Amino acid sequence: MAGIEHKQVDGDEAGMRLDRWFKVHFPGLGFGPLQKLLRSGQIRVDGGRVKSDTRLQTGQTVRIPPLNVDAKEIKTGPIAGRDLRHSPDGELLSRMVLHEDAKVIVLNKPAGLAVQGGSGVNRHIDKMLEAWTNQRGEKPRLVHRLDRDTSGVLVIARTRGAAQKLTAAFRERDTKKTYWALVKGVPRKREDRISTWLVKEQTPDGDRMRIAKHGEDGADHAISYYRVREQAAQNLAWLEMEPYTGRTHQLRVHALHIGHPILGDPKYFDADFNWSLPGGMQNRLHLHARHIDIPHPDGGRLRVTAPLPPHMVQSWNLLGFEENEPGEDD
Repeated sequence: MAGIEHKQVDGDEAGMRLDRWFKVHFPGLGFGPLQKLLRSGQIRVDGGRVKSDTRLQTGQTVRIPPLNVDAKEIKTGPIAGRDLRHSPDGELLSRMVLHEDAKVIVLNKPAGLAVQGGSGVNRHIDKMLEAWTNQRGEKPRLVHRLDRDTSGVLVIARTRGAAQKLTAAFRERDTKKTYWALVKGVPRKREDRISTWLVKEQTPDGDRMRIAKHGEDGADHAISYYRVREQAAQNLAWLEMEPYTGRTHQLRVHALHIGHPILGDPKYFDADFNWSLPGGMQNRLHLHARHIDIPHPDGGRLRVTAPLPPHMVQSWNLLGFEENEPGEDD
């Protein structure tokens, strides 16, 4: 029959669900039409009938009938606020995927989307992951968190065993997490280590972390590292930050502590009345989980880099910063 295609599954697609595979290769094909093609047997793998949650293996052949996909249906590019409110869970998660295999999924979380539920949170990734529950009733698991307004790399475990190994890697600090931030002013030291104690306090605007005294009740030790990658005169600096510990709001509080708060931070940004946000920049948190290096549950290291969110791309363009600089460890 004319128009039928056969595609072979690549090595880096091993373990990927069939519906996710179609979302990557044919992003304009909706969920409903895909299910209809599967039920009628028009889509097959190695000649056999399959379901949407079938896991693909390297070298398998996928039979693809004529799809008649309208290019205008294709959803690609940055995830906008409307998408966060209205796109189906499975579709939205698929658009976030940076890496996927049989044990691990790595997402590029958009700014403004919560990782877990809480007061006033209507939608969050932990709940959305139910859309990827497998035939055994197993839902992918969170193994760490990002603040709601922080974008970037978020690691998800597919299985209980993978979750245990990944959680242990975070607990034992066998991970390297790199964040990018745009801050007010330029630190005097081009790179430094920040070591403080942090404690949570309640304010009229909700919980907030502050610098504590050593030995103060409820205080936790927090260590971060930073280096200045680029600067715009003496007004703004692009910092690369690495949290050695994983305390709540740690990088945000440490940036404030050294006198260079992160732009757009609703809790910790502090500036005098004469200072104003540069024209053309959005007043949103400029903190992004750029890169992670973590042991893979099956051995070796998994290294994933997340592109900047739209509001930070806009700021980088205005300042003339290059997102992909030579020598970056991507």
